[in-house]
Amino acid sequence: MVISDENNSNLIKPANFEGGIEMDNRKFGLEIGHNRRALGAINQNLVEGRPYPCVVHKRGLSEKHEIYEKKQADPGHRPITRRFAAQIAGLQQSQAEEIKKSKPSISNSNDFGECIFIDDEHKLLADQPVPMSLEKSEAVNSEPDQMEEIEMEDIVEEPIVDIDSCDANNPLAVVDYVEDLYAYYRKMESFSCVSPAYMDQQFDINERMRAILIDWLIEVHDKFDLMHETLFLTVNLIDRFLEKQKVVRKKLQLVGLVAMLLACKYEEVSVPVVGDLILISDKAYTRKEVLEMEKLMLNTLQFNMSVPTPYVFMRRFVKAAQADKKLELLAFFLIELSLVEYEMLKFPPSLLAAVAVYTAYCTIYGLRQWSKTCEWHTNYSEDQLLECSSLMVDLHQKAGTGKLTGVYRKYCSSKFCYTAKCEAARFLLESQR
Repeated sequence: MVISDENNSNLIKPANFEGGIEMDNRKFGLEIGHNRRALGAINQNLVEGRPYPCVVHKRGLSEKHEIYEKKQADPGHRPITRRFAAQIAGLQQSQAEEIKKSKPSISNSNDFGECIFIDDEHKLLADQPVPMSLEKSEAVNSEPDQMEEIEMEDIVEEPIVDIDSCDANNPLAVVDYVEDLYAYYRKMESFSCVSPAYMDQQFDINERMRAILIDWLIEVHDKFDLMHETLFLTVNLIDRFLEKQKVVRKKLQLVGLVAMLLACKYEEVSVPVVGDLILISDKAYTRKEVLEMEKLMLNTLQFNMSVPTPYVFMRRFVKAAQADKKLELLAFFLIELSLVEYEMLKFPPSLLAAVAVYTAYCTIYGLRQWSKTCEWHTNYSEDQLLECSSLMVDLHQKAGTGKLTGVYRKYCSSKFCYTAKCEAARFLLESQR
């Protein structure tokens, strides 16, 4: 290292530091050595005996290599963690700033006593390249984050199918208003429901008689080849009327006939005449009795015939399930079995329809499946369907036994593709136990 004197043209070359340069009766090199030892001592007091981070002691290449091999062989030696490295870097930076502030500047070349020689190797630790062990630890720590991001990208959520796109050009499908219509149906279905304990107020009829009546009306409905809407509205009118009006046993069949007559007038294009209904009842009632019961029923129900029945929701939910003909027939078979049972009145119409579609799917494919599209359009999750589904499976198992087999015989015909002979989904019962 060479320092030039502006006043003198001669160059002053410092001698070996071991001997030092005599200047003002003192050895400059020895003073520098004394200063280095003092810094090392201060460093040991501050940082628990570790080397001062801003000073690098000179070592030979072989000596450095031996120290590095000892650290690598030491099992207790661990790479610096990120947090600890950040704290160390902050400490080094603050110490470096203090050194820069306390470092004297060479303002006058004659004042050699104020000069401090610093070797090129004396660099800040922050300016040196990061050790390989630290780089490796940071790379390892970043790998789980990358793997987690890749795994999250691989997860694809099941899309919700647009079930109305195929009917965009069909004006009868009213695609623009269909969601608003079903939102209104869900809001109004509570007004079409009856109390599941309304039979307690009847003194002469019971739930068993109701089941016999509806089972018989299902056969009548099939014989007249009426629409599905007519059957569901007929059952709804019977229950709503019996909830508000006490009926004797011998008039119960008349209530059923008049309810079907009103449903036909509301839904059908061609309505059966009163005489045909009298013949179906084996002339148990006269024409006058039929007309009087019709007026009584309409007044009791306040002429409210526009109510959402399970059939309204069935059409929508079957479409959401993208069901074929077999699945659709099985779903209607299951829900007609539910119409006969009095205990199924505790479930709202939309839930019955959703459960019928869900149970039919499980029966055909042999596994539990409820798609996001079905959940979206029905507003029911799979867990909400399980209780009613187990009851529906039990009805399916008993459909061909006992005296009330009208639904079973109807769906055992070729007209309905022998749907009733399909095996029940018993695994749904086992999952509930």
